[in-house]
Amino acid sequence: MERIQDDGMEHAADPDLVRDAKRGDEAAFTSLLRPLLEPAYRLAAGMLQDRQLAEDGVQEAAVKAWRKINQLREGTEMRPWFLGIVANECRSTRRGRWWAVLKINAEQRDAVAPDDKAIRGVDLRNALKRLNPEQRLVVVLYFYLDLPVEEIATIAGASYAAVRGRLYRGIRELRAEFPIPEVQS
Repeated sequence: MERIQDDGMEHAADPDLVRDAKRGDEAAFTSLLRPLLEPAYRLAAGMLQDRQLAEDGVQEAAVKAWRKINQLREGTEMRPWFLGIVANECRSTRRGRWWAVLKINAEQRDAVAPDDKAIRGVDLRNALKRLNPEQRLVVVLYFYLDLPVEEIATIAGASYAAVRGRLYRGIRELRAEFPIPEVQS
């Protein structure tokens, strides 16, 4: 599978914007954060498998990033810094005591509503849910956001080798969920 890199996206935070944001300029902070909101939402949606929880998670992460903007070191890339905050927020949400209640309600709702994916015989969302959280994080970052393994390691707070191992195991588990039938000629 070929991965496309988005080289048009600026990775390093603009030093002037960071300086202004650290001084309390909300417009500068918004300018830094705006291009990261969509990938942050995709990450949260992939980790939490719930749109509302993903939106809430990104919003909470943005508030935390605003509070922690002084921790962003000069020359540090903004994307892995912010996506790391989003990933931590998603982990916190999954550890929360209400997660089990929300998860049960979502499963009941899905059981009642017809699912187009089930009709097609492919339900990637449920397969992702069955991955452990560390594997789900790296799979979502790699395939949903097309991030390089080095950047995923920064976001996940793990070594390059650990991320590659999680990615390998996650892909292997997903492939087991979707056997590919042999083509008869």
